[in-house]
Amino acid sequence: MAQLDGKTAVVTGAASGIGKEIAIVLAKAGAAVAIADLNLDGANAVAEQIKASGGKAIGIAMNVTDEDAVNAGIDKAAAEFGSVDILISNAGIQIVNPIENYAYSDWKKMLAIHLDGAFLTTKAALKHMYKDDRGGIVIYMGSAHSHEASPLKSAYVTAKHGLLGLARTLAKEGAKRHVRSHVICPGFVRTPLVDKQIPEQAKELGITEDEVIKKVMLGNTVDGTFTTVDDVAQMVLFLSTFPTAALTGQSFMVSHGWYMQ
Repeated sequence: MAQLDGKTAVVTGAASGIGKEIAIVLAKAGAAVAIADLNLDGANAVAEQIKASGGKAIGIAMNVTDEDAVNAGIDKAAAEFGSVDILISNAGIQIVNPIENYAYSDWKKMLAIHLDGAFLTTKAALKHMYKDDRGGIVIYMGSAHSHEASPLKSAYVTAKHGLLGLARTLAKEGAKRHVRSHVICPGFVRTPLVDKQIPEQAKELGITEDEVIKKVMLGNTVDGTFTTVDDVAQMVLFLSTFPTAALTGQSFMVSHGWYMQ
């Protein structure tokens, strides 16, 4: 049997980037996967890719800041595959600006997607995980910025720090119902989200784009290497298949030494 046979996973922000790789890796391990994303066409494309490889998947339209959309999406995954056993709260964006220029609307948007989205998807998934004490695993996509601050990222750093508190609270509340929680904290992963930051940071910091990559993004790594989407997906798989609650409430750095706890 595959490691996750009989399990259902919901992955938010999974039409591309880290979320897409996580969905593919979990499907290869036997899980039925709901690809949840604002971009339904992209979500359906990932689902078709998984099904073409022999896996089980569906695409679900989901705005993680909309409670009704979240509840409907999680319930659809449970109705399609039987329940929800694994939630990967991955949806996120990035907006960089110094605090004095940071628009309040951008601040609220960042916290809504990263924190409200994590809360709403967790609450919706727990209805299924708590039923008959079935249990489950909730994994939040944090960041090295869950532990370390950087200039220009006030909202992002605040949100990623907040995920630690949510995960730790869930670990304590969910234990008696066999629910575990974790935060995965990647370093810089070369996704479109990061590519967009390179010219933005170069402009704000007054340095070249090459210097942003070598000094800001990779300067503190041990090998000058970006974290890969597979690095992150393999950590998700490890935590999704870990047999006990020994690691619940913990965060895990996946950063090539960018930050060490």
